[in-house]
Amino acid sequence: LFLATLTYDTLRFEYEDFPETKEPVWILGRKYSVFTEKEEILLDVTSRLWFTYRKNFPAIGGTGPTSDTGWGCMLRCGQMIFAQALICRHLGRDWRWIKGKRQTDNYFNVLNAFIDKKDSYYSIHQIAQMGVGEGKSIGQWYGPNTVAQVLKKLATFDTWSSLAVHIAMDNTVVMEEIRKLCQSNVPCAGAAACPALESDVLYNGCPEELGLRERLSLWKPLVLLIPLRLGLTEINEAYIETLK
Repeated sequence: LFLATLTYDTLRFEYEDFPETKEPVWILGRKYSVFTEKEEILLDVTSRLWFTYRKNFPAIGGTGPTSDTGWGCMLRCGQMIFAQALICRHLGRDWRWIKGKRQTDNYFNVLNAFIDKKDSYYSIHQIAQMGVGEGKSIGQWYGPNTVAQVLKKLATFDTWSSLAVHIAMDNTVVMEEIRKLCQSNVPCAGAAACPALESDVLYNGCPEELGLRERLSLWKPLVLLIPLRLGLTEINEAYIETLK
């Protein structure tokens, strides 16, 4: 398989690499203590998928580049964002990659979505070719907004994950837009769509009498992308408290 992935197993950090701080360590919404949870921190980091430059993959478009060295950095970053979304979607945030442990089919399905070949949902081939519609030639460097727009388009073909992707422009998140997006193509997408219902209570845009499983199946999980520069070579300290 042309897997554009590495695990962190070959780059396992020594405990000395963790700064001794009394402040909590946050990793994708999970809180850890360096003093008591170093192994848990390491296991969490090891379980993230890493996509990086590769060479000698099938030529993009049949005659295009066979390596993304020098131009694929933002495309790989976009892949990693979506890989984490798919991990949470199909395996859950508590899933961990453990060496020697047999993983489920869903794990390999996630990996297959990013293989460097033309028919994988989020392959660099698909991203590069879809980017032509955004005014980017194959092999041209992408900015954050471009890769976000391309991944949003590609997600519509990923019926296995059925994700709703919203890109917040001008650093503004409009909740009503997101609700409508997550309820799109749903028979009961809101009160206006269900005028004959006696109950005024809607859950995820669906009537209360629907069971939990039914309501969840009619609600698309959301990937919210906010293209925003927080600094040049490092994060501007002015944003740190807000990010926390």
